[in-house]
Amino acid sequence: MPDLPSPQDATEVALFTECWDAVLSYADLCTAGSAAAAELAREAFTRGTGELRAAETGSPRGTGRRSSRLPRIPLLLTAVRTTAAAWEEAGQGHKLDPDLRLWLHSGQAARYTGPPLQRPVAVRGLRDLQQADAELLWLAEVEALPLPLVARRLGLDPDTAADELAQVGRLFRDRCHRNHLDSPLDAECRSYARLLDAVTRSPAADTPGDLSRHLATCQPCAEAAACLRLHGGGLPGALAGGVIGWGGLAYLERRRRAAEVRLGAGRPDLPDTDDPAHGDGRARVARHGLLAAAALVSLLALAVSLMPFGDGAAESAARPDTDRPPAADSGPSLPPAPTAGPDDTAPGSPDPSAGRTPEHTPEGKHPDPEPQGTSSATAAPETTAARGGPAPCRVHYDLVNQWPDGFQATVTVTAPQPLDSWQVGFTFADGQRVTQAWDASAHQDGSRVTATAADYNRTVAAGGKLAFGFLASWRGTNTPPTAFTLNGRTCVTA
Repeated sequence: MPDLPSPQDATEVALFTECWDAVLSYADLCTAGSAAAAELAREAFTRGTGELRAAETGSPRGTGRRSSRLPRIPLLLTAVRTTAAAWEEAGQGHKLDPDLRLWLHSGQAARYTGPPLQRPVAVRGLRDLQQADAELLWLAEVEALPLPLVARRLGLDPDTAADELAQVGRLFRDRCHRNHLDSPLDAECRSYARLLDAVTRSPAADTPGDLSRHLATCQPCAEAAACLRLHGGGLPGALAGGVIGWGGLAYLERRRRAAEVRLGAGRPDLPDTDDPAHGDGRARVARHGLLAAAALVSLLALAVSLMPFGDGAAESAARPDTDRPPAADSGPSLPPAPTAGPDDTAPGSPDPSAGRTPEHTPEGKHPDPEPQGTSSATAAPETTAARGGPAPCRVHYDLVNQWPDGFQATVTVTAPQPLDSWQVGFTFADGQRVTQAWDASAHQDGSRVTATAADYNRTVAAGGKLAFGFLASWRGTNTPPTAFTLNGRTCVTA
């Protein structure tokens, strides 16, 4: 168990109980070892607690004025990033994740500490909300807590919490739109601002091609679009990325898993130990019980969530220290697929008596290796279709548009069996480079591209389709990609 901070009063005990696992989870992403993670989390928690106290004593409550600070968890996560930056400046960067160190020295990091009007619109929109509204939005969208639990924590009526969340979402959208217009935009960005607002208001609205190309090359406008489009499941990523910056998508995945652990343990709905109605002597040990419970939940959540994330998945699989994953902005990747023998059927696959096909791959040959930790290099030969396993997936590649130095394409995959998550790989032959992706996070290693499911489209029913799109550059020849795989298994191109 890590050496925990020492809350000084009941307020800090409650803050520790509710927020410590989130702080430790993000600190673990930011560091190169568990000991460094605990140290970073302790320092950040102390820093963030001081900022919270200063904000609460410096501004009156209940005045109706807009929030002057972030909600508690986002503020503490920002303290983790700030503390990590201080480590880097003090010569302790060897304790940090290498990708985070690169990010801290980039122009991206400067946006989060620079002039307010140049910061991501998500963090500005969150600050513009009333404190209770901002807490509701963050806990429900980013921390992935069920609405009844969020309502109880915030003192809301569970029966109306869903309506309140929808109202807060619309208010957040309006604040982000206003903040986007207030940003120092160039002429092209400002010409697209009203069109962007109109397109993102309706889930059925199509994005014009010129606007789509603009969003692919303009990060501030793309960030604003993610905040303005409340439908489609992109709001959690917009909030996490806008507040945290580096590692936002990986943090989202960890919080989803942590929420599952906490709810599975049945701990969130325990009565308050200092409630006078429960006069059985437990109040005397409330502080120590809360600290121990929070630490246990933190460690359990971390243990469940220690799976490869993003661009560092292949390196994580190759290193002997595989109990900690690296994190990257490209988002979470899949855990390694189980090795399947010639007579085994993948978990969750249809009955072996169904779906047999005459297709057969010669013995001893493996599908094209997957560089992103899907363990396809250790998978069995593709003989499962002939021996009673699932039929191969089918891929349709569509070149939507092409211009002299770039193109837009979509990939649609029909999955023969149900999926809890997915990762699609393919290979370019002519040096094409993916520059932007949607409905998936994409990573390219040489000619090999790997697209990982977003949080909102991870599950696919048997016989269902998954799809994603991307923009890429090309020169000379633009041959369609080949060697498609789904979770390490070879697919048939339609």
